[in-house]
Amino acid sequence: MFGCRARWQLVLGKLKTYPTWLALIGMLLLGATVADADAPKPPLVDALSIDQKLGVQTPLDLTFRDEAWRSVPLSEYFDGKPIILTLNYYNCKNICSTELDDLVGKLGEMTLTIGGQYNIVTVSINPRETPQIASITKKDFIRRYPRPGVDKSWHFLTGDEAAIRQLTDAVGFHYAWDEKTQEYAHPAAILILTPEGKVSRYLYAPIYTAQDLRLSLVEASANKIGTLTDRVLLFCYRYDPTAGTYSAAILNIIRLGGVVTMLGLGAFLFMMLRRDKNTPYDV
Repeated sequence: MFGCRARWQLVLGKLKTYPTWLALIGMLLLGATVADADAPKPPLVDALSIDQKLGVQTPLDLTFRDEAWRSVPLSEYFDGKPIILTLNYYNCKNICSTELDDLVGKLGEMTLTIGGQYNIVTVSINPRETPQIASITKKDFIRRYPRPGVDKSWHFLTGDEAAIRQLTDAVGFHYAWDEKTQEYAHPAAILILTPEGKVSRYLYAPIYTAQDLRLSLVEASANKIGTLTDRVLLFCYRYDPTAGTYSAAILNIIRLGGVVTMLGLGAFLFMMLRRDKNTPYDV
């Protein structure tokens, strides 16, 4: 123990003899930190971001090509139901397939039906991709998610650079081409659009849950789909834009608990008064 203390005293003594050097090193480290903070960010850093534009109208007049090589405006896919919009590309070797596989898994956990209560539109951010690769990708996901009507309700689109950029800029989806990997860098998120084409929710993969997806579709439809349970859950849970998920609304839960308690007390008093009224008393 005393040997250890002696060594520490020796180290501290040496440090006291070099205050100028220590100050200089500290200034150099601080300067490097400030320089790093002021240095411009690599373009791929911004590519992995989303500017949430809740309530913004997506440009439905933009024209893309469907799997059958038809030129169609986005408006064609809005038929009174909310839309799940995914922005990926079909030859992606990394995040896209994982993100879409995750979506398929969570769709399978919901009782809401594709085609019946919502549609899905996937748009390639790669202008070099063709309807042929879109068709191949669609067949693959129909095989993975064999639900009735999925072939008519999940659309895989391609388009030119101008249309893609207009769409992604409108919804705040940033991406960039990475020369090093020869791939697109982009965030992993899906968007929920209202039947009118307005951005309702952003859900970040793979953080969001099947319940988050269901509640976001119910909200986007203005409660035209879903059940009474969904409405109760939407009262107790609120969308958190920073997390891209739904979290408990504590105040609403307390209020709901108070209402349930009052109803319970009221029912108890009613039953007690009714019992007393029907109970004969001795005179």
